[in-house]
Amino acid sequence: MFEIDDHQDDRRLSTEAPLPPEFLAAENVSLRLLLAQAEIDARGLLAQAGIDAREREAADRLQKLILEELHHRIKNTLATVSAIASQSLRGVPGAEHAQDAIAGRLLALGRAHDLLLQARWTSADLGKIVRGATEAFDNPDMPKFTIAGPDVRMTSGAVIAIAMTLNELCTNTTKFGALSVAAGRVDIGWTLDPRSQRLQLTWAERNGPAVRAPEKRSFGTRLIETLGRQLKGDVHLRYEPGGFTYVLDVPLASLTAMTSEQPSA
Repeated sequence: MFEIDDHQDDRRLSTEAPLPPEFLAAENVSLRLLLAQAEIDARGLLAQAGIDAREREAADRLQKLILEELHHRIKNTLATVSAIASQSLRGVPGAEHAQDAIAGRLLALGRAHDLLLQARWTSADLGKIVRGATEAFDNPDMPKFTIAGPDVRMTSGAVIAIAMTLNELCTNTTKFGALSVAAGRVDIGWTLDPRSQRLQLTWAERNGPAVRAPEKRSFGTRLIETLGRQLKGDVHLRYEPGGFTYVLDVPLASLTAMTSEQPSA
C-alpha cells in the first residue's frame, strides 16, 4: 500500500529559504496599486451607471407620455366615429340595431387599447384580454364564464383581433345564446400544442336555448371569420343542439411574432 511520509514533507518545507523582505515589500506595493486602480475603475463604472440610469428613466417617462397621448387621441377618434355613426343613422327606420352594434364594437376597440396601454403597447396576456372582454357581460354575484388556459403574450394586432372577436361572441350570446337565459354559461379555454406550435381557443355555450344554424351569415359572423383569417388561423362555428361553439386554431407565431400587418375590423 502507498503511504505518504508526512515527516519527509515537513523536513523539505523547513529547508526552503524564506522570502526576502524586499520581495514582500514590492508585492505589497503592487497589491496596493492594484486595489487603488480597482477603486478608481469601480467609481467610474458607478458614475457611468448613474448616467445610464438617468437616461433610461428619462426615456421611459418620454415613452409613457407619448403612449398616453396616443391612447388619448385614439379614444377621442373612436368617440368621434361613434357620434358620427349615431347621427348618421338617427331617424333611419330600423337602424337601432345597427347603432347598438357599432357602439359595441367601438367600445370593444377602446377596451383593447386600454389593455395595450397598460402593457406599454407591446403585448398583453391572453387571459387578461379574455377577462377584460367578458367582464361587462358577466355577473360577479353569479359568474357566467369559466376561463382557463396557459399564459400567452400576444402582440398588439392579435390583441385587437381577439378582443373584437370576443366582443362579437359576448354580444351574440347575450341576445340569442346561452347568456340570454338565467342558467346559461360559457366555457372559454385555450391550449398550446408544443409540437405543431399552434394555439386552439374554444368558446363553448351550455345550458342555453336550443341552437340552430342561421339561414344566412350575419355581419358579426363574417367579422369573426375575417379576424381569424387575418391571424392565419382556422375558424370553426358549430351550431350544435346543446350550444353554440366557436373554435380558433391559429399558429402561435401569428399571435406572438411582430408583423407589419395588423388585424382590423
